[in-house]
Amino acid sequence: MEYTHLGRSGLSVSRLCLGTMNFGPETSEADSHAIMDRAHEHGLNFFDTANVYGWKQGEGVTEQIIGRWFAQGGNRREKTVIATKLYGSMGDWPNANKLSALNIRRAADASLKRLQTDYIDLYQMHHVDRDTPWDEIWEAFSVLRQQGKVIYFGSSNFAGWHIAQAAEAARTRGFLGLVSEQSIYNLMTRWAELEVLPAAKHYGLGVIPWSPLHGGLLGGVLRKQREGGGSRSSSGRAADALEKHRDTIDAYEKLCAELGEDPANVGLAWLLHQDGVTAPIIGPRTAEQLDSSLRAAELKLDAEVLGKLDELFPAPGPNGSKPAPEAYAW
Repeated sequence: MEYTHLGRSGLSVSRLCLGTMNFGPETSEADSHAIMDRAHEHGLNFFDTANVYGWKQGEGVTEQIIGRWFAQGGNRREKTVIATKLYGSMGDWPNANKLSALNIRRAADASLKRLQTDYIDLYQMHHVDRDTPWDEIWEAFSVLRQQGKVIYFGSSNFAGWHIAQAAEAARTRGFLGLVSEQSIYNLMTRWAELEVLPAAKHYGLGVIPWSPLHGGLLGGVLRKQREGGGSRSSSGRAADALEKHRDTIDAYEKLCAELGEDPANVGLAWLLHQDGVTAPIIGPRTAEQLDSSLRAAELKLDAEVLGKLDELFPAPGPNGSKPAPEAYAW
């Protein structure tokens, strides 16, 4: 497993990040623990979660599963860079969500308790809070850092100008500020290239792409259908997107077949070739799915293949692979 620094920080993380959103709703606790053990065996040290994962309001099901895994010892906690998030609602009363200083304090303490640890490596804002001033947010975060409860801070689902706002507000306080942005980014959803990636690069944030396979559509969905296997891409919005982009996805899977590579690994490898990307988040439901994802970390795509992928999945804007405003203006 290769490692890289998370943004401009000195923190070393694996080039693949283990996403835990399936732990609880889709994957049993025993299997979740087995997946995390297998991740360590393969050298993955970067795990991502959130206080709302598990989707039972206020319970933090997924964080609890991780906490009980940490409690087994064996240096599990020490080997793990654990990232969690706050913003979503954890209760019905006011101040149980978003980024007020009060909720930041309560949410951090609750996550620490569920995770059975005394510090969080990377604490991420799950969404931008347009109602809370940055002075309040950074003051609350600085207290957490002074207390030793959080080491680094990150954002998720921020626009480029939100990253700039946050970074400049932190700068005025002499605070390290954000070291990462977790954004949707994949071959089918390249909007981050317009402003999020340039902003992240300018301010020294590592980009952590979520949904790197666009809900499974880049994971060989047509091949699986032909083989009679079901997938989460067969219903709902994913099914609508599949129908709309069927010809493109078919061409993509044929290109992957020519390369002799699994489509999922090609999609992940493409992200690892993009400047500024630290680690795509993989969300295996089984240990076998985790094992199969590791090929992506060693797969090298040459310029010809990267060019063909750009033809199939063009960058946003009429002028191709350029940041804003050149993507849409002279």
